Amino acid sequence: MEREFSPIRHGTFPGPAGQLEYILNEPAADGGGRAAVVAHPHPLYRGTMHTRIVFHTAKTLAELGMPVLRFHFRGVGLSQGIYDHGRGERQDLSAAMAYVRSLYPRPLVLAGFSFGASTVARLLAEEARGEVAQAVLLGLPVESSTADHLSPHWQWQGPKLMISGDQDQFASVGALEAWFAQLDPPKQRIWIAGGDHFLNTRMEEYRAALAGALRQE
Repeated sequence: MEREFSPIRHGTFPGPAGQLEYILNEPAADGGGRAAVVAHPHPLYRGTMHTRIVFHTAKTLAELGMPVLRFHFRGVGLSQGIYDHGRGERQDLSAAMAYVRSLYPRPLVLAGFSFGASTVARLLAEEARGEVAQAVLLGLPVESSTADHLSPHWQWQGPKLMISGDQDQFASVGALEAWFAQLDPPKQRIWIAGGDHFLNTRMEEYRAALAGALRQE
């Protein structure tokens, strides 16, 4: 039986360009080990924290006993500021990490989908963030126009999990395998057979794969 979220909190926290809107899912039975942050897809292409795969990622992580924060990057929803081509969005992500740790001072699972995955990858390439226990890259768009200079050489050296559909429009299997091969271990990658970028018809397979991989950590 799935755990119920209890409660769901909605509000804002201070970001570098103004207040940032968030939803915090608190599981009925807190596992006590980790908290999580989930970053959403591209702000200029209707990406929000309500995007289906972001919602289901938060739900899955909460079912594993984690408090889960998802938030709107600057300029999305009620979040203040304007799109900053990834630079300011990395600062927004850092602010979200600091906020959830002010509520739950524990190691973080840092996850992102599409542009959110690129933002996680760029942040951890630049900074060895000691509060991060696990990185999760979902639908990393290594062949999109926004993926320039997406380095697989990271300052942070913890466990990395990549999950993508093998029919992803923004990252072929070959391109992702080549990028993943350069990523330092520990690392794991999972292909969702028949899944497109948004895993629209493969959400249950995705959720099971995510939960199974993180239970092994």
